[in-house]
Amino acid sequence: MLDLSYDTPKPKVISGAKDDWELVIGMEVHAQISSQAKLFSGASTQFGAEPNANVAFVDAAMPGMLPVINEFCVEQAVRTGLGLKAQINLKSAFDRKNYFYPDLPQGYQISQLYEPIVGEGEVLVEMGDGTARLVRIERIHMEQDAGKSIHDMDPAMSFVDLNRTGVALMEIVSRPDIRGPEEAAAYVTKLRQILRYLGTCDGNMQNGNLRADVNVSVCRPGQYEKYQETQDFSHLGTRCEIKNMNSMRFIQQAIDFEARRQISLLESGGSVDQETRLYDPDKGETRSMRSKEEAHDYRYFPCPDLLPLEIEQAWVDGIEATLPELPDAKKARFIKDFSLSDYDASVLTAETTAADFFEKVAAGRDGKMAANWVINELFGRLKKDDRELADSPVSPDQLGGIISLIQKGDISGKIAKDLFEIVYTEGGDPAEIVEARGMKQVTDTGAIEAAVDDVIAANPAQVEKAKENPKLVGFFVGQVMKATGGKANPKAVNDIVKSKLGL
Repeated sequence: MLDLSYDTPKPKVISGAKDDWELVIGMEVHAQISSQAKLFSGASTQFGAEPNANVAFVDAAMPGMLPVINEFCVEQAVRTGLGLKAQINLKSAFDRKNYFYPDLPQGYQISQLYEPIVGEGEVLVEMGDGTARLVRIERIHMEQDAGKSIHDMDPAMSFVDLNRTGVALMEIVSRPDIRGPEEAAAYVTKLRQILRYLGTCDGNMQNGNLRADVNVSVCRPGQYEKYQETQDFSHLGTRCEIKNMNSMRFIQQAIDFEARRQISLLESGGSVDQETRLYDPDKGETRSMRSKEEAHDYRYFPCPDLLPLEIEQAWVDGIEATLPELPDAKKARFIKDFSLSDYDASVLTAETTAADFFEKVAAGRDGKMAANWVINELFGRLKKDDRELADSPVSPDQLGGIISLIQKGDISGKIAKDLFEIVYTEGGDPAEIVEARGMKQVTDTGAIEAAVDDVIAANPAQVEKAKENPKLVGFFVGQVMKATGGKANPKAVNDIVKSKLGL
C-alpha cells in the first residue's frame, strides 16, 4: 500500500472564459540506462561518436542476427525499481511493437507491454511551499531506443545515424497524479535525482538521455476526485500527449499552453481529439503530430527471439543490499545530524557530489557553519565563475581547514573570507597560509585594550553619544577592528569596549 499521508498541493486551476478547469497530468519518462553496451548487442553506447560508428549487426537488423540480452541492463532496471520502492517482477517478457521509422531498421521495437520487469512504485515530490506530493509509478519497462534522423545537413536529403539504435531505455510510467506544470517539472527533477543517486541513468537531458512524454487533460473541479474513487478515466477528459520533452522549462510551458488550448476548444463547443503533439519552443505552442495510437495499432505480440526473462529473488536481494543512501534518507539525516534547515539540506543533497563534498567538510566540525561555507561561499563563487563542483579549486580538506581555524578562534569570519580567496586563487594549506602571512587573530587582551583606549581617546564626542545610546558601541568595535587590521577577536573587542564605556 502506498502511504498517502503527505500534504498535497492544491490542483492547478485555470480560469477559462466561462468556467474554472483543473489540470491532470501523467508522464512517461524515457531514461537511458547507464551501461557500456546496448540492450541486445555489444555495441558501444558512447555519446558523440562518429555517425553509425556504434552499430552492431543486430542493431542494423542484418538477416539472421538474434538479440542477446545484456544482464547489466536488467540489473540497472531492477536497481531503479528498488530505488522507487516498486514491485520487482521475477518474470517478465519482451514484445514486438511494430511501426515504421526510417531510423528503426528492424521495423519494430523490442519492448515490454504485457509483462514489465517493474510494477507499481512511488516518487515523493517536494514542492517549494513546503508540501509534498506522492506520485504513483504504474510500471517501468525496458525497451530499445531508435536511431536519429537528420534533416538539416542537406536541402534535398535526410540522413540516418544508428548510433542510438538498440540503446537500453527504461520507460517510467506514472499514474495521472500530477496536477500542475510546476509539479510536473518537480517530478522529473526528483526522478532524475534518484536515478543519478542510483547510478542507473546520468539524466543528461541535453544529450537525450532523459526525455519525457507528457499526457495532458483538463477536467471540471471535482472530477479528479471521482476518478480517484472509481479509477474511471472518463472523468479526466481526453488527453493529448506531448512528445520528447527534454527541458524542465519547456515541460512547464508546453503544459500551460496545451491546457489553455484544450479549455478554449471545450468552451467553444468543440471537443479534444486524442492525439500526439510536439512543442515548438520558438513559438511557445504545441502542434499536432499524429493521431494518438492505441496498443492494437502497434500489433504487439511476444518477441519470438527472446525467452521470457526470469530472475531469482536472491539476485534481487543482492542488488537491494548494494543500494546507496537515497536523497530523501540523506536529507533527513543531514537535518538530524548536522542541525541543517530544510532548505540547506535540500541544496546539499541535490547531487551526490555536493552531498559527499559537504560531509567531508563537516566531518568533526560545526555542521551549520560548514553548510553556510559550502553553499554561500564555495557554491556562490563557483556559480559566479561558471565552474562545476568537480572543478573546484578548493578541496573539502582545504575548506574544512578554514572552518577549523574559525572554530579554534585563530581567525575571524572576515579574515576567513580573505583566506578563502587566497586558497581559491592560489591554493595551499589554510593553516600554513595564516602563519606565513600573519593572519592569526589577536586574542591578547592587553593588546586589544590598548587599541580600545586609543580609539576612545580619539573620539570623545562619540563616547558621550554611546553612553546615551548603547547601540553606538558598534562604532568603536569597527574602529578597533580597523586599527588591528581585522585581526582582533570581535567578541573580545565588544566586551572590552562595553567595559571601558561602562555599558
